[in-house]
Amino acid sequence: MKNRNHDKAAFTEKVGYGLGDMSSSMFWKIFSYYLPFFYSNVFGLSLAHAGTLLLITKLYDAVFDPVMGMIADRTRTRWGVYRPYLLWAAVPFAIAGVLTFTTPDAGYGFKHAFAYITYIVMMTTYSVINVPYGAMLGVITPDSREKTVFSSYRMFFAYGGSFIALAIFEPLLKFFQNTENVSVQASWQYTMVIVGLICAVLFILCFAMTKERVRPETPQAGNASVLKDIRSLVNNGPWWILLAAGIGVLLFNSIRGGAAAYYFKDVIGTPALFTCGIFLAVGEVANMLGVALAVPLSDRLGKKSSYILALAVAGVLSLFIMFIPSTTGGMWTLIILQILISIATGVTLPLLWSMFADIADYSEYRNSSASTGLIFSSSSMSQKFGGAFGSALILWVLAAFGYDTSETAVQSQTAITGLKAMMSWIPSIGALAAAAVVVFYPLTTSRMAEISSVLAERRKK
Repeated sequence: MKNRNHDKAAFTEKVGYGLGDMSSSMFWKIFSYYLPFFYSNVFGLSLAHAGTLLLITKLYDAVFDPVMGMIADRTRTRWGVYRPYLLWAAVPFAIAGVLTFTTPDAGYGFKHAFAYITYIVMMTTYSVINVPYGAMLGVITPDSREKTVFSSYRMFFAYGGSFIALAIFEPLLKFFQNTENVSVQASWQYTMVIVGLICAVLFILCFAMTKERVRPETPQAGNASVLKDIRSLVNNGPWWILLAAGIGVLLFNSIRGGAAAYYFKDVIGTPALFTCGIFLAVGEVANMLGVALAVPLSDRLGKKSSYILALAVAGVLSLFIMFIPSTTGGMWTLIILQILISIATGVTLPLLWSMFADIADYSEYRNSSASTGLIFSSSSMSQKFGGAFGSALILWVLAAFGYDTSETAVQSQTAITGLKAMMSWIPSIGALAAAAVVVFYPLTTSRMAEISSVLAERRKK
C-alpha cells in the first residue's frame, strides 16, 4: 500500500511538473509562430524593423538567462531554491504576454519603442519563471533515467499546451474580430488575455504539485563564486556541444513554425484543405507521440544515438516540402510530412533537457558544485539564440525575396520560392548541423552510471 501511494504521488508530481512547460509552451509557440506575422501585418512595423526587433530582444534575453540562472542558484527559501519563482512570476508572466500583443493608438515611432519595451519585459519575465522551472529537473530526482521520465512528462504537456494554444488561437481571433466594435488589433490583445490567464493558473498548479528533493552542492553568494561558476561552465565540453545543438534545433523549429502563417497565406492560399492552425496543431499532437517514444527509444539506443537519429530524420524529411505542389494531393503530402517530422522532433526535446540535467551532475562531479540553474539557463540561452536568429531570418529572408506585406498583395514567384525555402531546406540545415555536433557528446549511458554512483556516495556525507 505504501508503494502504491508513493507511485501515485510520483505520477501526480510528474503531471504537476509537466504543467509548468504546458504554460511556457503556450506562450512560446504563439510568440514563435504568430509574433513575426503580428508585428509585420497587424501591429504595423516594417519587415526590417520587425526582424531587428526580434533579434535584439531575444539576444538580450539569451544573455539574461545565465544571470537569472546564477540568481536562482543562490536563492534560499522554505519552498526550495528554484520552485518559488513559479509562484512569484506567474501573474507578471501573463500580464507581460498581453502587453506584447497590445497595439497602442499612436504614431510609428511610439509604437516601435513600445514594441521593444513590451517584448523585452516579456522575455525578461519568461526567463525569471522558466529558467528556475527548467533547473528544477536537476533537483527533483537524482536518477538519470528518472530525469528522462520527468523530462518526457514535461515535453508531453508542453506539446499539449502548444496544441491547445494553436487550436484555440485562430478561433478566438475570429470570434473577437466578428464581435461588434472590436478592431483587428484589439482581437489579438483579447485573445492573449485568455491565454495569459490559463498560463498563470498552470504555473501556480506546477508550484503546488512539485517538490525539490535533491540538495546538491550549490554555490554561495559572492564574486569569487560567480567567477568559479562561469569558469566551470566555460570549461564544460559537453555543455558546449549541447549549446550548439540547441541553437540548431531552435533554428529548425522557429523558422518552420514562424514561416507557416506566411506559407499558408501566400503559397497554399484560400480556400485550403487545411488551415495554418490545423497544420501547426497536428504537429503538436505528433510531437506528443514523439515524446512518448523518447524513453523507450533512449532505453534501447541511449540518449545520444536517439537524439542524432531523430534530428537526421526531421532534417531529411523537411527537404521534400520544397517540391510539394499546391494541390489536394500536395496538401495531404504536406500534412503527412508534418506528422513524421513532428514525431521526430518530439523525440529530441525530452532527451535534450535530460542531457542538460546530466551535464549538471557532470559539473558537480568535476567541480563539487552543480550550478544547476546556470547550466539550465544556458540551455535556455541556446534556445533563445536559435529563436532570435530564426525569427529574424524569417523577416529578413522575406524582405530579401521581395515579400509584399499589404493585405491584398499577390506575391511574386521569387517571394513564393523564399517561403518554400523557409519551410524546407533552410531549417533543415539547422537540424542536420545539430545532429552532426552531438556525435561528439561524451556523456553516454555507461559514463553517467559511473558519475551517478560517485555523486550518490558524496551526497551521503
